[in-house]
Amino acid sequence: MNEYIKNATAQFETLLNEQIARTARMEELSKPVDYAALDKLIIGICDGDGIGPIICKEATRVLEILLVDEIAAGRVELRRIEGLTLENRMAKEQSVPDDVLCAIKECHVLLKGPTTTPKGGTGAKELESANVALRRELDLFANVRPVALPGEGIDWTFYRENTEGEYVLGSRGVEIPGVLCCDFKVTTDLGTARIARAAYEFARKNGKTNVAIVTKANIMKKTDGKFARICREIAETEYPELMIEDWYIDIMAANLVNPAIRQKFQVFVLPNLYGDIITDEAAQIQGGVGTAGSANVGGRYAMFEAVHGSAPRMIEEGIGDYANPASILKAAEMLLRHVGKAAAADRLANAMQVCTAPGAKVVVTGDRDGATAKEFTDYLIETL
Repeated sequence: MNEYIKNATAQFETLLNEQIARTARMEELSKPVDYAALDKLIIGICDGDGIGPIICKEATRVLEILLVDEIAAGRVELRRIEGLTLENRMAKEQSVPDDVLCAIKECHVLLKGPTTTPKGGTGAKELESANVALRRELDLFANVRPVALPGEGIDWTFYRENTEGEYVLGSRGVEIPGVLCCDFKVTTDLGTARIARAAYEFARKNGKTNVAIVTKANIMKKTDGKFARICREIAETEYPELMIEDWYIDIMAANLVNPAIRQKFQVFVLPNLYGDIITDEAAQIQGGVGTAGSANVGGRYAMFEAVHGSAPRMIEEGIGDYANPASILKAAEMLLRHVGKAAAADRLANAMQVCTAPGAKVVVTGDRDGATAKEFTDYLIETL
C-alpha cells in the first residue's frame, strides 16, 4: 500500500509541474489572429469517424459554394486532413497522431467531425478524447454554444471553459487496485480570467445584460470557489453594467426546463464539465444535439464542430447516411462568422432556417423514414 501511495504522490507532483508550465504558455497562445490581414485563409476539414465523414462531406459541399469566388482567387483554401479516425488513433496509440496535429497546426481554423473516445475499463487502450487533446494542444480555451428558440423567448449563449477542469487530466488519475481511484480537477487563475472576459465581452458587444456564473462552489470549494470568485471580481471591476448572478449547476439544469424563469437567461459562463453537460441539455430543448453547433476558440487557432458524437449505433445499423448534418452546418456558419465572412454566414443561416422550418419539404429523422444527409444538403444548396 505504501508503494502505491508513494507512486501516486510522485505522479501528482509531475502533474502539478506540468500544469504550472502550461499556465506559462497561455499568455502567448491567447494573442488573436487578424484574419482580414491574411493573404490566404486555410480552413482545415477533418472528418473524424462514425458519421463524421458523412456529415463533413456535406458541409464541405456547402462551404465550396459559399466561398466559391474566394477559393477560385486563392484567398481561401479548404484543406482535407486525414488520419483522425479511431482506427488510426488506436494503432498509433495517440489521441491525435503527431502527423495529424502538425497538419492541423498549418491551418488557421478547423471544421471537425465527431470522434469516438474509447471507454475506460474495456481493456482497450485508454486514449484521451481527441477533442480534449486538440483543445489543449491548440489552447482553445473557449467553447461557445448558442441555443435559440425564438418562439419561446430563448436566446442563450454558453461560454464553457475548454482546457481545464476534470478534462485536462481525466485520463491520468491514480488507482490503488482493489481500494480506490482518484481523478484530478484543475482551475487556474489565468484560465478562469480569460473565459470570464470572453463571455463578458460577448455580452457587452451584443447588447446582453445578464450573465450567469454556474458552478458547484458550495461543494468544490477550491476549484469552483476560485472560478466563481475570479468571475465575480472581473465583472465588478471591468464590466459594471452587467447583471451577474451565481447559480449552482444542479438548480441551473432545472431552470433551463422551467418556462417561468428560463427566458431571463442570456449568457452563461461555466467550468468545463458543467458546460459539457448543460449545453447538451440546452441543445435538446432547441430540438436535439443534432441541431447544435459548437465553436472552440483560442487566440491563434479555432475549431468548429457538431455538438453530438460519432453515433456508432447508426453506423452499426447501416443508417449512417441518414445522419442529420444540421449540427455541422451550424458549426460551419459559426466558422464563417469567426473569420469575418458574415455575408456567407448569413446566407447559410437563412437557408437553414427555411430548410428546417415546419412543413419543409425535406426532413431528416435520423432513420430510414427520413431524408439522407445528402438529400437534405441538396435541398439546402437549392435554397442557397
